[in-house]
Amino acid sequence: MTEQQPYDVVQRFSDFEVREYPASTVVEVTVGGSFENAGSRAFGSLFGYISGRNQASQSISMTAPVLQGTASGGAHAVAFVLPADIPADQAPTPNDDSLVVRPMAATTTAAIGYSGRWTQDSYDRHCATLLEAVAREGFATVGEPRFARYNPPFTPWFLRRNEVLVDIATGG
Repeated sequence: MTEQQPYDVVQRFSDFEVREYPASTVVEVTVGGSFENAGSRAFGSLFGYISGRNQASQSISMTAPVLQGTASGGAHAVAFVLPADIPADQAPTPNDDSLVVRPMAATTTAAIGYSGRWTQDSYDRHCATLLEAVAREGFATVGEPRFARYNPPFTPWFLRRNEVLVDIATGG
């Protein structure tokens, strides 16, 4: 079974849930093109890295989700979350200069899940729903929302687990 990025649900609302994510490590690449094609364009480089095309020739287990966010100039940042036991300072250095290994700080994150195709329209609709619900409940967002996909592309669209995630400010 594929390891999933760990989190704890700390609060549930009718439209979304609030999660606590621990610090983690990602390997990320920035690609151009459409929202729908970004994952496919990024996959080869990212999969190559976890398949051993890195300076340590180390194979790394695939995890879920694959994260996708916005990057400058209309590009998309697509990332694989590395297994929880690989901190950024111990992750192998990529052979591919387009890849970046970086730590992600622990976050408090609002999440809304949905099934369906990986389209810009579907993401935008669910993102709008999440941002409205988060604001209605009095939370302030931190940073940009991101798309999380949990299933391989051969999974039938109606069985896919997709989410929109946005970090939120905590009191203090």
